[in-house]
Amino acid sequence: MKTYTDIVGNKLNALLEKTYDAEKGFAKAAENVNETPLKNYFNRKSQERLTFGHELKQELAAYGQNIDKGGSITGQAHRTWMDIKSAFSANDENAMLEEAIRGEKASVEEYQDVLNETDLPLSTKTILESQKYTIESGLEKIKTVEDIRS
Repeated sequence: MKTYTDIVGNKLNALLEKTYDAEKGFAKAAENVNETPLKNYFNRKSQERLTFGHELKQELAAYGQNIDKGGSITGQAHRTWMDIKSAFSANDENAMLEEAIRGEKASVEEYQDVLNETDLPLSTKTILESQKYTIESGLEKIKTVEDIRS
């Protein structure tokens, strides 16, 4: 039978894996665009996810849980898709941003799913709420490439 900390650890590791995927995805998007403001945006988002990952790893360590070390196969496939889309899209910068926005919306839902757990420790809940808020705030500010330019 799994213990409470195993359940929390599994959920945090799943979120950590998606955080790794997002970090790598944003870095890949930065490689695939030419416009400096958009490149800077993607690099900032990649760094943000790196920070999120460190916070999640610290929380996992605090509960004595094993820490997953890499991203998912789905994440790798998504980055490959971004490369292909960039190569063939006439408006690849908008396409990359649209894909990033879609991913951010999915992240908010994933965070909310974990936050809906009533048995989360306060420290875990605080970290997750802060990270989710950061993602939501970014989504409110950025909807198009034009928003990044201004």
